[in-house]
Amino acid sequence: MSYEVVTLDVQGSPMDCLVFKPDGNGPFPGVIAAQHIPNAHDGLEADPFTIDIGDKFAAKGYACVIPFIFHWWPAGTDLAVKRDEWDDAKTVADLDAACDLLKGIGGVDPARIAIMGHCWGGRMSWLGACHNPQYKVLGTLYGGRIKVGMGAGNPPPIDLVGNMKCDVIGIFGKEDQNPSQDDVRDLDTALTSAGIEHEFHSYDGAGHGFQDFVSEDRYHADATEDSWAKLFTYFDARLQ
Repeated sequence: MSYEVVTLDVQGSPMDCLVFKPDGNGPFPGVIAAQHIPNAHDGLEADPFTIDIGDKFAAKGYACVIPFIFHWWPAGTDLAVKRDEWDDAKTVADLDAACDLLKGIGGVDPARIAIMGHCWGGRMSWLGACHNPQYKVLGTLYGGRIKVGMGAGNPPPIDLVGNMKCDVIGIFGKEDQNPSQDDVRDLDTALTSAGIEHEFHSYDGAGHGFQDFVSEDRYHADATEDSWAKLFTYFDARLQ
């Protein structure tokens, strides 16, 4: 699949977005994919896994926008610095700008949009779903630190669950420590307490980042195949 790069201005900082479109004229659903850590340094196009996410959604009939949410720092800034300086409020602005871009794509039905993400993006997609009531579905895949706020005055995303207006599917590895299975149970409890429809799937033998085929030491083929199938079944039932 092909894509185009669109640059948005977010509070005076340029943010590149990858835009994937399905074949046809629509109407079709759309999804924001919040990026994971491995492309935090080099940009979206440097990571085959990120491109594959956009291709997967376009092949399934979704428009997909992937924003480069690490644009606030100069290229090459150490990841530890980005973690220390992270501000959830800026991420919300990033995701909202990407959502506006998605809704403006020709053929996209603005009433059928979702947000999802892996790893760092799993946390950020949860955060985005707590701040934007337009999403119909959230897919959070092994997102860590959902129980921790980042940036001065920003609450933990788990505490914002009452603001969610969407159904949720969670994908996790049982060998992961961030989030651990205890963390997963806390997320499940929070969603249940808020009355949010959701389903979680945790995979034996799978650790953090198990879908990332670029990382051979993490990749778990069977869990990857099954979890992608479950995610698209969940999304399709609500958006297609």
